[in-house]
Amino acid sequence: MSRRPRLLDLCCKAGGAAMGYHAAGFDVVGVDIEPQPNYPFEFHRADAIEFLTEHGHEFDAVHASPPCQAYSPLRALSPDRTYPDLIAAVRVSLDISGRPYVIENVMSAPLARTRSITLCGAMFGLRTYRHRRFESRVPLRAPTHPRHDVPTATRRRRERWAQGWNISVTGDVGRYVGPAAMGIDWMTGDELCQAIPPAYTEHIGQQLLTHLTDPTGEQLTLFDTTMERAA
Repeated sequence: MSRRPRLLDLCCKAGGAAMGYHAAGFDVVGVDIEPQPNYPFEFHRADAIEFLTEHGHEFDAVHASPPCQAYSPLRALSPDRTYPDLIAAVRVSLDISGRPYVIENVMSAPLARTRSITLCGAMFGLRTYRHRRFESRVPLRAPTHPRHDVPTATRRRRERWAQGWNISVTGDVGRYVGPAAMGIDWMTGDELCQAIPPAYTEHIGQQLLTHLTDPTGEQLTLFDTTMERAA
């Protein structure tokens, strides 16, 4: 009997990361502290660390996208607000789980630089740059980083989008930018602002598959047979 590998998607929001891992060959289960009615796969409303502690052994790999507001440059716009700083706690829980894992966050987040890569929309033909870092104890590689030759609109975005500019997917951006800028067609504008493009995690997921082991001894069904683990 064989099965697809299972991935636990923590702090999942509306499922940008999830869709990429699904395309790479995973069955994905999402967890978030807030309701996510547009999440495209099985979803559980729960505390991410508590769910990982209780159910992490049921999965072959784990992805986590802890809230980024504490590390974002935009935090300076709201200096009196406090935001959760969860990366260290999430990392400890992931290490304890023993599963291959990926932690995603903004460029200024405290991720381990020697174990992380940077991905950009230009690497995947998207109309946004949207740099994000991905930390893992599994070796990861990034595609070649193209030059940023296309300007990015932060104001008059709909007009400049029509003129061929890239766009900054922040604030009150409309869902019209989703397919071309993010590779996403199921989210609201607000959800897009919290998402990462599925192309990023499809790229990572294809690499993650090569490092999976199944503690039950059951054969994993992978899309690319060249990536199947040795028996």
